[in-house]
Amino acid sequence: MLPSSLPAPRLIDPASVSPLRWGIIGPGGIAETFADSVHKHTTQRIVAVASQTPGKAEAFAIPRGIPHALTSYDALVNHPEVDVVYVATTHQFHKEHALLAIAAGKHVLVEKPLATNPTDAKEIADAAKAAGVLAMEAMWTRYIPQADVMRQIFADGILGEISFVLSDFGQDLRHVPRLMDQVAGGGLLDLGIYNFAFSSFVLGNAAEIKTVGSLTNTGVDETTTSVLSYASGAQAVATVTMAAFTPTAASVTGSSGRLNIHEPFFTPSGVTLFASEFNPTPVATWRDETGVPAHEGLSYQATALASFLDQGLTDSPLRPLAEAISDNALIYQARHQIGAFLTGEK
Repeated sequence: MLPSSLPAPRLIDPASVSPLRWGIIGPGGIAETFADSVHKHTTQRIVAVASQTPGKAEAFAIPRGIPHALTSYDALVNHPEVDVVYVATTHQFHKEHALLAIAAGKHVLVEKPLATNPTDAKEIADAAKAAGVLAMEAMWTRYIPQADVMRQIFADGILGEISFVLSDFGQDLRHVPRLMDQVAGGGLLDLGIYNFAFSSFVLGNAAEIKTVGSLTNTGVDETTTSVLSYASGAQAVATVTMAAFTPTAASVTGSSGRLNIHEPFFTPSGVTLFASEFNPTPVATWRDETGVPAHEGLSYQATALASFLDQGLTDSPLRPLAEAISDNALIYQARHQIGAFLTGEK
C-alpha cells in the first residue's frame, strides 16, 4: 500500500559545517548566481575571483564584498586565503582550470559537465585522487531537498521495482553563440547532462544507449532523444532540445507507483506520488517550502562540499566522479551516434 505522506528531506544545517574560503575562476552568469546564493544561504564565503578580461573581476567582486579581484588564474589557485576553487568557465576550459586548482593542492568544484569528453573527465578524477583533494562536479540537483526525498522513497522501495525513467529538457538557446559552436556546443552537454544525471541517480550506470536527433546548421546537436537500457531490464528515455521550451519534466515509474517530479525537474520544486494503475488522483505530494527558490539551490552543493571535507572525504557520495565520467561517456556516444562531433573529435 502506498503511503499517504512522503518523507521530509534530511538537510545539512549550513551552520554545522566548516566555513570554507572560496575562489572563483570565470565570473560569468552562473558564477554570479552561485556567489549570491552561497552568501545568502550558507556560511561559505567567496574571498577571491579571477578573470582574464580587464575589469571583469573587479566588477564581480566589488558589489559582493569579495576582497581579492585577480587577473591571473595561477594567482587565484595559489592564493593562501583560498581553500576551494569553483570553476565556472565555459565547458572547453573545465579540464584545464580544474587541473590548475588540483595542482595547487586546492579542492575544486567544477561546473557541469565535468569535461567535454570522458577521457578529460577521468583525467580530472585521477589528478584529484593523486593529489588527495576533493574534486566534485557541480551537479547541484543531487543536493537540493527533493533529491533527498527521492533517495528515501527509492531506499524504502515505495515504487516497487523501477522499470522506466522519463525526462525532457528544452530551452530555446539557439541565440547563444557558445552553444552553437563546435568547440564545446550542443544541447546534450549543456542541458542533457541534467537528464543523464537524473537517470543515473535512479538506475545507476546504463549498459547501452541509442540516440536519434538533429543537428544545428553549425553541426552541433540540437534535438535528441536517447533510450538508455540497464542490466535490470529498466529503460530511461531522455529528450533534450535547445530549439524549443518544453515542460522540462521527469518521472520515475515502478511496479507499485509512479513519482512525478514537479516542473522544472532540475530546480527545487516538489514530487507527487501516483498509484501504478491509471488514476489521475495523487496519493501523496511533497512541496519544497524551504524558501530557497530556483537557481538559489546552487547553494546546497557548497554546504555539501564543506560537509564532505569535514568528514575527510575526497569524493562526493551523492555524485561520485565515476558516475559523472560514466554519464559523460554516454553523452559522448549520444552525440556521435547522430553525427555531432566537437572540434578535434572523429
